[in-house]
Amino acid sequence: MAKENLLIPLEPWVEVTTTKSDWEKADPALLATMLGQLHLIRAFEETVLELAGEGLVHGPAHSSVGQEGGAVGSGLSLRPTDAVNGSHRGHHQFLAKALGYVAPDGLDLQTLVSADIQNVLQRTMAEILGLAQGFCKGRGGSMHLQWHEAGALGTNAIVGGGVPLAAGNAYAQSLSGTTDMTVTYFGDGAVNIGSVLESMNLTAAWDIPLIFFIENNLYAVSTTVEEATRESRLSGRGVGFGIPSFRVDGMDPLAVYLTMQKAEAYTRAGKGPVVIEAEVYRFFHQNGAFPGSAFGYRSKEEEESWRARDPLTLVANQMKSLGLINDEVEALVRSQAQEAMARAAAELVEQDPEAKPGVRRIKPALWPEPGFVDVGVRGDLSELAGARLQERAQYQGELEDVRFVDAVAAVMDRNMEQDSRILILGEDIHNLKGGTNGATKGLSEKYPERILGTPISENAFTGLGGGLALDGRYRPVVEFMYPDFMWVAADQVFNQIGKARHMFGGESAVPLVLRTKVAMGSGYGSQHLMDPAGIFATAPGWRIMAASNPYDYVGMMNAALACDDPVLMIEHVDLYLTKGEIPVGDLDYQIPYGTANIVRPGTEMTVLTYMSMVNHSQEAIERTGIDAELVDLRFLDRASLDWDTVGESIRKTNNVLIVEQGAQGTSYGGWLADEIQRRFFDYLDQPVERVTGSVASPSISKVLERAAIARTEEVEAGLKRVMSAKGTR
Repeated sequence: MAKENLLIPLEPWVEVTTTKSDWEKADPALLATMLGQLHLIRAFEETVLELAGEGLVHGPAHSSVGQEGGAVGSGLSLRPTDAVNGSHRGHHQFLAKALGYVAPDGLDLQTLVSADIQNVLQRTMAEILGLAQGFCKGRGGSMHLQWHEAGALGTNAIVGGGVPLAAGNAYAQSLSGTTDMTVTYFGDGAVNIGSVLESMNLTAAWDIPLIFFIENNLYAVSTTVEEATRESRLSGRGVGFGIPSFRVDGMDPLAVYLTMQKAEAYTRAGKGPVVIEAEVYRFFHQNGAFPGSAFGYRSKEEEESWRARDPLTLVANQMKSLGLINDEVEALVRSQAQEAMARAAAELVEQDPEAKPGVRRIKPALWPEPGFVDVGVRGDLSELAGARLQERAQYQGELEDVRFVDAVAAVMDRNMEQDSRILILGEDIHNLKGGTNGATKGLSEKYPERILGTPISENAFTGLGGGLALDGRYRPVVEFMYPDFMWVAADQVFNQIGKARHMFGGESAVPLVLRTKVAMGSGYGSQHLMDPAGIFATAPGWRIMAASNPYDYVGMMNAALACDDPVLMIEHVDLYLTKGEIPVGDLDYQIPYGTANIVRPGTEMTVLTYMSMVNHSQEAIERTGIDAELVDLRFLDRASLDWDTVGESIRKTNNVLIVEQGAQGTSYGGWLADEIQRRFFDYLDQPVERVTGSVASPSISKVLERAAIARTEEVEAGLKRVMSAKGTR
């Protein structure tokens, strides 16, 4: 019979419970603050449900009634410089961090509510109601609560979506040489999400100071943990990644606090992440003020058994048994919390003058102005003021011919030399003498701590980059080996990074550059060869750049690395080995932001294109002899595109051909054609003509791949179609 050896986990997996002695040893001031926070959060949540019942909360009201013990117990010892983020059910987590921030010395049960606490309660409620005085100016609502000053990074409506961002924030804390840490809260439903598991692996591999705090309330909406996974002890996920893991009664705030003390000691010592699973219970349904039993997925007996374990009652009873409070003090704490919430609500709502008595409405003056709707989708680019702007045609100094890919590495080297905040993350970028194409050539030798080769975990390292950017201390560059891989991380790219500035009130800078290469023609097939410009152009928040030559690339990357918005920098493998001129020893210029370049003036039509198709278009124009004006767009997003140059050219030629290489379905030109016809319809002699690839993604077959993409021959045909429609050829 084969010999079997029992394998021991790398790190311990421990269950924590309190004893009578733990309560006796607890600092009375700690217990007082614990009880006060529990009651403030409970009264807050009850008021949310009350207002929601009156139809005054637009959208969901995911209350945390019953779950307060986990948030309060875990937050009591956090520093102001520590950070937290959470899930859609995050009012209690946000409030616990905010209350600790404005009352760092704890709470006095006799005078529970200071002016600062009252302000926190009111502004949080205002945000949930969507009002201008809210922490995110009404844009975040219940599910997107952020107060960066207090270390509340933002709650998140995508299940598990905030975990990689928290990892990035924690990594920034570590890189900055602090002993601060980040706590990311999420529920039982998120433990099976790829981004969460990827983040566990990455933070463990890199010793990142992140606490994974699982609020296991037994149900993901109505689906039980047992239905969703075989191992219902969810903290076991951490052990598999070599992370010390704890399981604790979340209805006992002191047990949670003591567990956090153990976790903090480990994490602050630089040893890496910890997983804590707190068993909690939401007293109501996923959303609203009805119990789960009303929807048939929980029994009343189960709900009653958990209500008997209410953390507010538990802490009060323990304090009474120790002689720290009596019934009167408990009632006083409860009444102060309720009165504070009544005052907060009174500042926000009023009797509806057009309804019967007792029917309230939001005070009209408190709504945001409708004109605020698009403010802050991107920044104003003021951070680029004062840069040295320099087009190739203006440069008088010495030039040298270099390969495009060497210019990519050179400009990154120059920026990393000047700015220690810049670091690069991606797969294999630290090996192979510059990654798979040489774009990071020489950088890992010069900056070994800042060229970060990642696991194959796009959600984790993209979100980590987003968290680094939102922290503000670093300017990450995230490299995707191929654009198609971005869709693995689509939540982080679009829901998180792209929307963050606007969603949190318009002021959260996100200085991140995302680099990727288009590889059409390389034979890598349908899942490696897309052009992402068309999809990114329809996504809010992103700026898009695509250079056609080394000189422009250097100037545009300098602008991208100085920009406080997320920037997609698209490159093309066809250009990597081509040569072009760049200044000798002078790489500190920027291409004027948001300007197109007229590569060739002309009168018969306007050809709009970018990246490698600039060269194909120029070749096609020369072959046909058509006097076309060739415009290299360079800056592709709606906010950055040079509409002045485009419009001036269209008013001159009255005909437009948009040229791109990729598939019709993800076309950039489809969006651009629509926009041109809306802006310049009166100047067009015919509909906008387009050159694109086919409907299908490029195949492996060399013949079918060529048939699926556009090159010089397709541009020639497009030029002739425009001229034919004019009736001149």
